[in-house]
Amino acid sequence: MAFDVKRIESAIARAAREVGDPQSRLPTEVAAAVADALATRPHTGQVTVEEVQDLVETQLNAAGRSDIARAYIVYRQRRAELRAAKALVGVRDELKLSLAAVTVLNDRYLLRDEQGRATESTGELMDRVAVHVAATEDTHRAGSSAQWAERFSALLRGLEFLPNSPTLMNAGTRIGFLSGCVVLPLDDSLRSIFTTLGHAAEIHQAGGGTGYAFSHLRPAGDFVAGTGGMSSGPMSFLRLFDTASDVVSMAGRRRGANMAVLDVSHPDVYEFATAKAGARDELSHFNLSVGVTDAFLRAVERGATHRLVNPRTHKTVARVSAADLFGAICEAAHACGDPGLLFLDAINRANPLPHRGRIEATNPCGEVPLLPHESCNLGSINLARMCAHGTVDWDRLTAVTTEAVRFLDDVIDVNVYPFGELADASHASRKVGLGMMGLAELLAALGIPYDSDEAVRLAGRIAAHIQRAAHAASAELAVERGPFPAFADSRFAASQPIRNAQLTSVAPTGTISLIAGTTAGIEPMFAIAYTRSVLGRHLLEVNPCFDRLARDQGFYTDSLATEIAQKGGVRAYPGVPAAVRAAFPTALEIAPEWHLRIQAAVQRHVDAAVSKTVNLPATATVDDVRAIYLAAWKAKVKGVTVYRYGSREGQVLTFAADRSAIPRADTSFSGGCAGRVCDF
Repeated sequence: MAFDVKRIESAIARAAREVGDPQSRLPTEVAAAVADALATRPHTGQVTVEEVQDLVETQLNAAGRSDIARAYIVYRQRRAELRAAKALVGVRDELKLSLAAVTVLNDRYLLRDEQGRATESTGELMDRVAVHVAATEDTHRAGSSAQWAERFSALLRGLEFLPNSPTLMNAGTRIGFLSGCVVLPLDDSLRSIFTTLGHAAEIHQAGGGTGYAFSHLRPAGDFVAGTGGMSSGPMSFLRLFDTASDVVSMAGRRRGANMAVLDVSHPDVYEFATAKAGARDELSHFNLSVGVTDAFLRAVERGATHRLVNPRTHKTVARVSAADLFGAICEAAHACGDPGLLFLDAINRANPLPHRGRIEATNPCGEVPLLPHESCNLGSINLARMCAHGTVDWDRLTAVTTEAVRFLDDVIDVNVYPFGELADASHASRKVGLGMMGLAELLAALGIPYDSDEAVRLAGRIAAHIQRAAHAASAELAVERGPFPAFADSRFAASQPIRNAQLTSVAPTGTISLIAGTTAGIEPMFAIAYTRSVLGRHLLEVNPCFDRLARDQGFYTDSLATEIAQKGGVRAYPGVPAAVRAAFPTALEIAPEWHLRIQAAVQRHVDAAVSKTVNLPATATVDDVRAIYLAAWKAKVKGVTVYRYGSREGQVLTFAADRSAIPRADTSFSGGCAGRVCDF
């Protein structure tokens, strides 16, 4: 093994804290004694983990600290069990990831031989990605790619920043498609529809997701001149796309993810809005969002009528009560979490390329509104790693942001696009989406309740800091490499040139937050303790941040996790210090308005949009959904999603019927949204 004195010091310090004795000198002294013992022993080959740990125990007992030695023995036993489980999975893990993370990487991300065995370690995966992405650096400065590969690798190995899943999966492979998602056009013709369907299949096969606006398709029952028949409407084609996603995902490495958007003025909007409310498996590969305008929502508030317009003829076909239509949308969202709302006017007020068309669709989770054929190349900064000495490390956050922007800009050039339209659109605007994950963990580590004014202010400050640093980095790249080709046609034309038309967005992060071992996106923690299905067993898992804090503050016991899981959280648990209870709320313990306030605070400083679920308790009413949707519009976010607990079968984290039972999560659960498709 590679011997690292600091890691020995850290392990001893943790054991000391667990017994309520945070020694200042003991960890350093014992680690030094272990290093001396290793230096003077005969060289008989590589030192094993077990040999080092034996020496630590010996030195602790020699120092008269048998209590700390016992705590250290328990620690080493846990580590040994984890190493054994990873060996059973068949993965070498020098990054010290969780068992769930290693299992997911082995299933989907690591390169394999013909027998299906992993041929790279977790660290080698990061090296592969870094080398591939950095290769384009030589086109800007000859001989610089090796240097940037090393820097990118350190960034990824340190789990300070991770790109979207297709980049981790496909960098340096034959597939080579690195974008998280794309928006594809759907015009009102069979040729357009089936061309898009074929393109979507290629993207899904490569691990990407897709978004579409179905708003241009003529409504059901409309006249078809070419055949003299009647149109089947957008819903029939939506079901076709869902079936195709299911077929392709059976041969792929992840389930197909899609976003379908329908304008609120489309005659089939009622059928679209309620499509998933009553059917268990209906459109299981799609998230649905209704594209609403300011005019529609003002009509809702005034009790006015709303026009439904045939997109083929542009004629009004009906006038309906705006409030009644909005009520149907809210009832469906209350029933199953779909549809969400996209605030199209807010989105297009921020459209960096308004002369190229109106944005009508987003990627599957709503955080990147895009024009047709544009792609979202995403990555997220791990805020949990941006904390030092009890505060945010702003300098490190700037440095990571700067390198992450360069990484994502390089992704655009090394990306292998399945068809030319994607390459042309992506290179023209060079949009990237740098976001964040681990906000809830950062807040908890700082002792700040998620549902507090202080949390709202800090979340907004962090988003603003990332946005400023990202734009500064893009301006520097523009000096070095030139601005994005469509710069002269953009709303930035009179400003300082930048390399990327769009720089920041906040994704739900899904699997990459699981890999990073932190909380998802800007979501709160969904549960503090739960069981996860891994390797055919239900293993009790505690939120890593809470686990560390409980051990560091000396109130951890073996029964603590089970007791907390049975209660669903810690806020009502007297066995946890009051300050810790306040800092560790779960999603269902947070009032809906706090979910929205956090989202709005972040959105004010994000170029694109923010993926965030407003979690509602099972007892929430349709009026609660209505209030959230209207409040989100007034808060000037670009989209909103609600999820009422238990309203959808198959959610990835569930409590049993008895709320005192321990909640269960599937292998891929990352601690964020429990209902919608948010795997990216």
